[in-house]
Amino acid sequence: MRNDVALLLLRLCGLFLAVGHGWGKVAMLSAGEGQRFIEGVAGLGFPAPALFAWAAALAEFGGGLCVALGLFTRYAAALAGFTMFVAAFFRHHAHHHLLVTLGLMSASEETLRSWGNPELALAYLLVMVALALLGGGRFALDSLIRKRR
Repeated sequence: MRNDVALLLLRLCGLFLAVGHGWGKVAMLSAGEGQRFIEGVAGLGFPAPALFAWAAALAEFGGGLCVALGLFTRYAAALAGFTMFVAAFFRHHAHHHLLVTLGLMSASEETLRSWGNPELALAYLLVMVALALLGGGRFALDSLIRKRR
C-alpha cells in the first residue's frame, strides 16, 4: 500500500510536466507561434525540427498526462523521460554544468546563462525513469484495466 501511494505521488510529477511545460508548447505550436521553439530544436541538430518540436511538446503534454493518470504508464514515462533526457543533456548541458561545478571545465557566465538550468529536466528525467521501471502502481488506470481483463 505504501509503495502504491509513493508511486501515485511520483505520478503527480507527470501532471506538472504536462501542464507546466507541455501544454504551453502545444498551445504555442497550435497557434503558429512556436518558431522560437522550433529554432531551438533545429539548433540541437534535429532534422525536421518542426516535427520534432511537436513530438517533444506532445511527449511532455500527452506523456505527462498519461503518467499522472497511470494510463500506459511505463510507455508514457519512457517517452517523457527520453524528452527530458534530451532537454537536460542537449539543451541545458547538464554534464557540462557538472564539470564546471567540479572545476574540471570552464565556461563563461554568458555561456552558462545560454545553457539554462538543467535541474528541473533532470528531476523529471529521474522520476520518469523510476516510473518506466516500476509502473504506475495499484492506484493507476493501468491497474484498473488489468483487473477488468
